[in-house]
Amino acid sequence: MSDFVSNGWSIFIAAATVLGLLGCLWLLFVASKRQPMAADNSTGHVFDETLVEMNNPLPRWWMGLFILTVVFGFGYVALYPGLGSLPGKLGWTSRNQLDADNRAATAAMAQVYAQFKGVPAAVLSHDPKAMATGERLFINNCAACHGSDAKGSKGFPNLTLSGSARLTSGEPEAIEATITNGRVGMMPVMAGAVGSATDVRNVANYVLSLSGSPNDPIAAAAGKPKFAVCAACHGADGKGNQAIGAPNLTDKVWLHGWGEDAIVAMVTNGKTNVMPAQAGRLTPEQIHVLASYVWSLSQSTLTPSR
Repeated sequence: MSDFVSNGWSIFIAAATVLGLLGCLWLLFVASKRQPMAADNSTGHVFDETLVEMNNPLPRWWMGLFILTVVFGFGYVALYPGLGSLPGKLGWTSRNQLDADNRAATAAMAQVYAQFKGVPAAVLSHDPKAMATGERLFINNCAACHGSDAKGSKGFPNLTLSGSARLTSGEPEAIEATITNGRVGMMPVMAGAVGSATDVRNVANYVLSLSGSPNDPIAAAAGKPKFAVCAACHGADGKGNQAIGAPNLTDKVWLHGWGEDAIVAMVTNGKTNVMPAQAGRLTPEQIHVLASYVWSLSQSTLTPSR
């Protein structure tokens, strides 16, 4: 009830609850007062020619259960928050219950992850139990963006790639740090620094030429001098810089779309990608196992092809 600016709704709900319980008792009292309706104790209603509706009293066991139900209702709203904003005698709240359940679950799961604590990723990657646990963590927490096969999609990195195809270091410690703290990758708007719209398209063709992709050779040659603006992050050879997350432009991994138009849009509009921090959702032990699993996915990838 904290969403309301006054206690009017709280009073209304409390009154409706109490009146509802009292109404149940009143209904039971009225129903228990059996009044004769006919000489043969029937109501006078006959169905299907032979079915006579009788005016018999309520069974005592049914009345007893009804009374117990109402008594339980009064007891419940006295002990638990059932009367508007009143907290109840026990002071129970759903938030406190959730926190208690989470603490219990964390304590129970701590025993599962304790066996993996401090074990290097290279060792865990050969432990079927650890990898099965890491896979479940990945499906529950990472697959929504990176896909169930970890190969990502447009705007979401392929985690099965290795070497220079990765945006950042593929070492287990770096993966663990990224999962823990998150990461913000930003491609600034560079069109103004590159020059005219024609210059931007020339640079786009030069970038395509770095990976051997189809391009306009004349435009690429004209764009090469302008690429100096991009070299500050991507390097003079275009092979990127994993320390700052600058992609390797000489491979064929196109995270945000392939082709001249996609590169022009990136240079013109820039891009900001966010990997959210998972430290608030996962324990350090869980992150260690998850990072080891993610690291293991890239160990079988020899040559990037996307």
